[in-house]
Amino acid sequence: MPRDLYMKYTLFGVGIILLDQVSKWIVRTAMSVGESIPVLGDFFRLTYVRNTGAAFSMLSGERLLLVILPLVVVTGAFWYFWTHPGKHRLFYISWSMIIAGGIGNLIDRAVFGWVTDMLDFSIFPPVFNVADVGVTVGCGLFMYYILMEERLQKHERERTEIRN
Repeated sequence: MPRDLYMKYTLFGVGIILLDQVSKWIVRTAMSVGESIPVLGDFFRLTYVRNTGAAFSMLSGERLLLVILPLVVVTGAFWYFWTHPGKHRLFYISWSMIIAGGIGNLIDRAVFGWVTDMLDFSIFPPVFNVADVGVTVGCGLFMYYILMEERLQKHERERTEIRN
């Protein structure tokens, strides 16, 4: 894949990081910890939570581990992303989202020692953030890619042949 396409997906990831960090900054500056603002009644609220752990507050208080481990994982994911040319665009979209989400939460852990969470749905107990959405959706898209890789690659080859 040409470098300009890598750049396109890298910029997509940077956009996710910016959206994540701006939304966290707004919550940190406009709300008090524990404050909850109804957006769609009790179904969806903005609730300011400081998560000192990983998903579902696991490993709470293990700041060094929660900085070093994601740093290693994000570095490995970034290397994987850049060293696997010729994949379907869904591969690059999913990895961009996973890497960006990892970086978004890593920034919080490294700078503050906790992650700012704010998205609170009544049907889904944990409060989460944009970075979490990036990682979760990215993983879901990557699983779909793995299941459909052969078909997606064939479609991509046919699309390229039509253009040429």
